[in-house]
Amino acid sequence: MVVILNFVILKPSANIQRLLFLASGFINFFSIPFTIFAILNLYIMFHKNIKLIIAGLIVATAVWQFTESNIGNGIFLLLLTAIPIFLYFKNEFILLAFLKLRKQDFPGAQKWLAYIKNPEAALVQKQQGYFNYLHGIMLSQTNINQAEKYFKKAIELGLSMDMDLAVAKLNLAGVAMTRRRKLEATNLLNEAKKLDKQNMLADQIKMMKDQMKKI
Repeated sequence: MVVILNFVILKPSANIQRLLFLASGFINFFSIPFTIFAILNLYIMFHKNIKLIIAGLIVATAVWQFTESNIGNGIFLLLLTAIPIFLYFKNEFILLAFLKLRKQDFPGAQKWLAYIKNPEAALVQKQQGYFNYLHGIMLSQTNINQAEKYFKKAIELGLSMDMDLAVAKLNLAGVAMTRRRKLEATNLLNEAKKLDKQNMLADQIKMMKDQMKKI
């Protein structure tokens, strides 16, 4: 006996359809200027404060448009200011490098990071931390001496997420362990464990602690 199930696909309500339309429009609205800004920055590496100046100029233009009764243009320009402000705190090349790293594309990540010629001028402090953090991850398999320097610099500058700090400390613990600095490695592992609130690194930490017992 064959049973045929009829699934009823509910049509979204009018309000939901409006929300979906607005959401798709919002994404399209920001994707084009974001892409243009990133391409320009490929050829002219902006000082980070330039982005704030651009945002200020856009706000001033928006105010002028409001005074001219061009309300639509004013709202558009105010929304546009979100792009340079966002990219001031979250550099576009760091974001693109992270995307490549998620796919295990180390050469691709290195290519994007190479566009940042002067991290101190182009990045806010925590983004400088991530610049060093990403370099540390990419070098951790090939050059532990360089990786150690980058991870230490990343921790010194600061990272936004505890998980990233935990990864940095875990890698430093691995470097200390290979050099038989058992006390330093133990302290770093304990710090990584405290930062790893979701226990995503629990297996690696346990494995390294077991390995240290053999030292």
